Amino acid sequence: VQLVESGGGLVQAGGSLRLSCAASETIFSIYAMDWYRQAPGKQREKVATITSGGSTNYADSVKGRFTISRDNAKNTVYLQMNSLKPEDTAVYYCHAKLVTGTSVSWGQGTQVTVSS
Repeated sequence: VQLVESGGGLVQAGGSLRLSCAASETIFSIYAMDWYRQAPGKQREKVATITSGGSTNYADSVKGRFTISRDNAKNTVYLQMNSLKPEDTAVYYCHAKLVTGTSVSWGQGTQVTVSS
């Protein structure tokens, strides 16, 4: 499955962005989806997960500010990011996996830059 992210950009601290990740397959609905991010010089970290059933989980650093959602009819997963901070600056990647946790595919990433 191919994943294509969009929606990144430059925003001031306190602002919002919505990232989208479009999948190429109509069986998208069976996958659990993650959003990861990687800042310069840091390891890639998981930001949020949504299961095929719609359950969600978030990293402590983004709880209450970010919301992951999915639209299976559009084969798309979203990450709504509010109250952005400079430390949210990173390349954001979406990731598809099976219910077993087996990785299926990664997107190419989209840059998010938050200015102070």
